[in-house]
Amino acid sequence: MKPNVTTIVSRPFGENTYVIWLEGRNDCLVVDPGLEPQKIISAIQSRRLAPAAFLITHGHSDHIGGNGALKSSWPDCPIVIGASEAAKLTDPVQNLSAGFGVPITSPPADRLVRDGETIDYAGFTLEVRDIPGHSSGHVVYVWLGDPVMVFGGDVLFSGSIGRTDFPDGSYEQLAAGIRKKLFTLPESTIVLAGHGPRTTIGIEKRSNPFVGET
Repeated sequence: MKPNVTTIVSRPFGENTYVIWLEGRNDCLVVDPGLEPQKIISAIQSRRLAPAAFLITHGHSDHIGGNGALKSSWPDCPIVIGASEAAKLTDPVQNLSAGFGVPITSPPADRLVRDGETIDYAGFTLEVRDIPGHSSGHVVYVWLGDPVMVFGGDVLFSGSIGRTDFPDGSYEQLAAGIRKKLFTLPESTIVLAGHGPRTTIGIEKRSNPFVGET
C-alpha cells in the first residue's frame, strides 16, 4: 500500500511533525508533535484519521511540545520514545525548554523502545535504530517499505546534521551512527528530517559536507 505523508511545520524553530498513513487505512502515525499542536490536530481531523502511535525521536522541547494536547485528544494513543531518552519528556532542564524561560513537559512515555527492536502501528512495521550525538538517547524509525523511509528527527538533514553542542551531544557519535546505521540503507531511502526539506540517503552520502563521502 502507498504511504501518505503530511508535514506540519511548527514555530518558532521550524520543527517538522509528520502524519503518515497507508492508502485505504484511517489509522496513522504522528512523529514528533511540535509546538503548534492545534495545527497538527486539525491536519489529523480534516483527513478523518485516528493516531495509532505518537513516535518521538528525541526529547527536545520542540519535538515534544504538542504531546500533551494530542494525548488529551487521543488518550489511548501511546507515546513511544527511546528508553534512554524518556526522562527528557518530564524534565524541562533536560529537554532544554527551561533555558528559554518557558518550561515544557510532556506526559510520560507509554512505551520505551531500544535499538534493533521492531514495532508495529497503523500497518507499518518500523525498525528502531539508536543514533546518539544530537541527543544521547535519540532514535530513528525506519520503514523498510517501498520506498524505504526514515523518520529521522535531528540526526541527518538536507546538507547538514543535527547540532552536537548540547550537554549530551557528540559529533563523533552522531557521524558514526549516520554512517553505520543510515548510510547502509538504499540510496533511494527518503529521509524525513526534523527540520527542513526531505532528502535521500544517496544525496547525503555524496554531498553532505559533515558526513558525506566527499
